Amino acid sequence: MLNTKRSRVRALAGIGMAAVVAGIGTVTFNASAAETAPVAPAAVGADARAVSIPGIAAAIKPPKGSRPIGAYVVTDGTQNYTCVVAAGAATGGYTAGSTPEAQLVGTGGRIHHFGGPSWQSLRDKSLVTATKTAAVDKAGTIPELLLTINSHTGTGILGKADFISRLRTSGGVAPAGTCTAGQVVKVKYGAVYVFWDAPAAA
Repeated sequence: MLNTKRSRVRALAGIGMAAVVAGIGTVTFNASAAETAPVAPAAVGADARAVSIPGIAAAIKPPKGSRPIGAYVVTDGTQNYTCVVAAGAATGGYTAGSTPEAQLVGTGGRIHHFGGPSWQSLRDKSLVTATKTAAVDKAGTIPELLLTINSHTGTGILGKADFISRLRTSGGVAPAGTCTAGQVVKVKYGAVYVFWDAPAAA
């Protein structure tokens, strides 16, 4: 049973990573020709910096010169919403922001994504938190984002990350309709997260 579950997770991760690298031009930010060459999916595990990244809208691109240091796909994730009820009202709506709870798999192993928002490597326990810098709305799904990392714990896989892109989103949208105080709804979602090492300020 355990081996079957692990096989399924690896298969999902492979599909997600293939989506990151398959047939899409590499995102480049003042990179050399050697750095912009597409890479075969088999090379992803060997060198995270060589991952080809999905097309990124101009509004959410990381700074020029940024290098990807890891790409991860959500294998099991929800956006969790708590009902907001105005004072004196009997019912409310899921109008506040969501809290993520997700497991990611990618170039650096497994990452736990949770409230903060925070990302923690399960391999070396390095941890980052971030704030939203820019967003691009998408119909029927949560938006794609650029997030700026504002704190680091540890010096492992995530130690050099400065920005995070949330790309290829699906699902995760808050339900419509009314709810009562204290109700929490968990909405499944998918995404690819890319961690970037930005150039030092001049």
